[in-house]
Amino acid sequence: MPGDTTRPITDRVRESLFNILGPDIQEASFLDLFGGTGSVGIEALSRGASRVVFLDINHQPVKTIRNNLRQTGLEDGAEVYQLDAFSYLEKSTGEPFDYIFIAPPQYKGLWKRALLYLDSHSEWLSIDAWVIVQIHPVEFTDLTESDVLVNLTEFDRRQYGSTWLLFYGRSAAADDAQ
Repeated sequence: MPGDTTRPITDRVRESLFNILGPDIQEASFLDLFGGTGSVGIEALSRGASRVVFLDINHQPVKTIRNNLRQTGLEDGAEVYQLDAFSYLEKSTGEPFDYIFIAPPQYKGLWKRALLYLDSHSEWLSIDAWVIVQIHPVEFTDLTESDVLVNLTEFDRRQYGSTWLLFYGRSAAADDAQ
């Protein structure tokens, strides 16, 4: 069942996302926290991203990502790990990412947990980084007062049928801390 281990993205939503990112994706680093089929990260590579890290905790999605990379010839610049996204985030990072895409299995609150983690660990984010969250509108609950974002600010929200894309960038507080 979609949403149990992967969150499918429609071609329309993926195309819209990359139209929003535009040419800024070229030479960018991209982290796909919950890789699924790898279609978002592979699209980033096809549009010129220099590095994409794909994570998925389950064997089958990792196998699918590797196969899709081979079939598209986009293995250069790709790193694929069968690993829990939060385990990956808890280890220190050598380089921050320009884009971090969060689209975990639905209805488990993982998108919110990942967003809050990145907010409190801004070392994962380059100066002009974007964090992009893909969720179903039913799943969305506004962040509560106890979930205040300090280093990230939502700057855009787009709805495509039953899919929302939420866009976050570094806040002035995060820039001041640099």
